[in-house]
Amino acid sequence: MEIIVLQHIKIEDPGYIKDLMIADGVKLTTIELDEGEKIPKDLSKFDAMFCMGGPMDTWMEKEYPWLIEEKKKIKEFVMDLKKPYLGFCLGCQLLGEVVGGKVAKSNPTEIGILDINFSKNKEKDKLFSSFPNKIKSLQWHSYEVQGIENNKDVTLLASSPVTKYQIFKYQNHAYGIQFHIEIKDTTVNEWGCVPEYKKALEKKLGERALEKFDKAARDNIANMNNYSKILYSNFKNLVISQ
Repeated sequence: MEIIVLQHIKIEDPGYIKDLMIADGVKLTTIELDEGEKIPKDLSKFDAMFCMGGPMDTWMEKEYPWLIEEKKKIKEFVMDLKKPYLGFCLGCQLLGEVVGGKVAKSNPTEIGILDINFSKNKEKDKLFSSFPNKIKSLQWHSYEVQGIENNKDVTLLASSPVTKYQIFKYQNHAYGIQFHIEIKDTTVNEWGCVPEYKKALEKKLGERALEKFDKAARDNIANMNNYSKILYSNFKNLVISQ
């Protein structure tokens, strides 16, 4: 199995799921877009695509012109090749744009270990049917996907009190996940070094924000890692079945 991973900052990779894939012998082709690496012209050789988070936003095409090509390649992979796609945070928002939605500012921002509530649609879903109806996961975002409710190929799978599209899928092979289920026990401290993330964190959580957030993440890491195992196992089965 060969998976292409689109990254927007080196420290934001598939995390714990990456460890699972490596242990499983999956071949990973990582494209570091923020460092000028190009997405291959021929995507047909890849069995699946991961698209990760990043400190930029989907509409920042002047500052990050490679976003234009990235959106085209995601559309090709998801809509033309119809291959499995898993997008986290920014990767979720990019999928949202590709399927006809927009990305708008969250009100308020969601930062912390927060509740994710699944809809009844998850009961028959290939990736999330075995998940409990409510989980806690790491949130660290100021923008969200909106305006895809009229796309008949889109299914809402999970929401939070602030963000409607915490998880959605396009047809039955492409998934957007707004939160971060893929984190490791080092993630919060690593991401806290990114200026954009640090600023949003301190604005939301105040004094000693990073310390408090790191403790909350570590307190919940066992459950999140377990959910990552389930997600990866089910996604692998989805890829194999294509």
